[in-house]
Amino acid sequence: MARIVVLGGGFGGLAAAAALRPAAEAGHEVVVVERRQTFFLGLRKLWVLAGSADLASGSRPLHGLARHGARWLQDEVVAIEPEGRRVRTRTAQLAYDFLVLALGAQPRPDLVAGAEWAVNLYDAEDLQRRAADVQALRQGRVAVGILGLPYKCPPAPYEGAMLLDEFFRGQGVRERVELVAFTPQPSSLPAAGPVGCAAVEGQLAAKGIRFEPNRKTVRVEPGRVVFDSGELACDVLVAVPPHRPPQVVLDSGLAEDGWIRPDPRTLRTADERVFAVGDVVEIPMANGMPLPKAGVFAEAQAKVAASHILHELGLGQPEQFDGYGYCFIEVGDRRAAKVVGRFLAQPGPQVEVSPPTHEAWEEKRAFERERLESWL
Repeated sequence: MARIVVLGGGFGGLAAAAALRPAAEAGHEVVVVERRQTFFLGLRKLWVLAGSADLASGSRPLHGLARHGARWLQDEVVAIEPEGRRVRTRTAQLAYDFLVLALGAQPRPDLVAGAEWAVNLYDAEDLQRRAADVQALRQGRVAVGILGLPYKCPPAPYEGAMLLDEFFRGQGVRERVELVAFTPQPSSLPAAGPVGCAAVEGQLAAKGIRFEPNRKTVRVEPGRVVFDSGELACDVLVAVPPHRPPQVVLDSGLAEDGWIRPDPRTLRTADERVFAVGDVVEIPMANGMPLPKAGVFAEAQAKVAASHILHELGLGQPEQFDGYGYCFIEVGDRRAAKVVGRFLAQPGPQVEVSPPTHEAWEEKRAFERERLESWL
């Protein structure tokens, strides 16, 4: 019998474990290594920022993986050794026949001088601790900014700005609170193309949120952000730090220039027994840009990787990752736009952005509910 080790308990790891259920039912061992005790979808952090929901109600314990026949090992990965087909954690050493690497990308505020002054939109603990301070503002300027690239869930900062717009309007102080969104990129969502960017930037403009592209952050100081050209004063900075792979991935020998670059169709790495999925990978699109880092891609890639493992175990047919994905952009007032695209299409990504509707807002909540119910 084979042992399949899945590293990471996020979108990619949980989707892989669920998809590998036939292997567990056939008597093979499936082990998921994740140091956290619970899982929640990152979209919840936006609701925490705007005071509309908490994390606890959308969190599920990882022992729910047992329903798929997988064993959850609560531990931290300290070494990945492909040459010996083993993984070392703080408390164990796991030999594997197949490895699914789904360790994600880590927010790195330490890469930006002074970033600790900002509220980290991608750090659940920091956000829960400081969201009340953001919500308590009654006048001044709030900036929502992307401090570096790459980062996961590209629309999230703009959603955050629009949900804060709705919050401050509900408090009756919006006319006294200025909102600014900035990015180092030339447009809001380059991967979505000109039409997609126009849709997002149009929504920001309609809400009176100033959008500032090409703002490359040099450092953050109390009360201001210093760019390579100019600066921005603000009373509150809600920031998205640049993301990087975990150090254990960099040390594994599987990464190339930081990120793992697997076969884009099969997610198999240079080591035929190792698959990499989700935010830890970098897959180029036809226009030369990297595939956006998003949970829906991690989920789809994990299912593909699992299908190849199952095929090698004689339990199914292999599939291919086609780059299809979608996400929702909340704009406030219980409405959301939906972004749908084939991101690996030739000669470039084919992306459509629908106008905001209440139906899409409800679909986003169903997206969370369905995954929690199916995975855990």
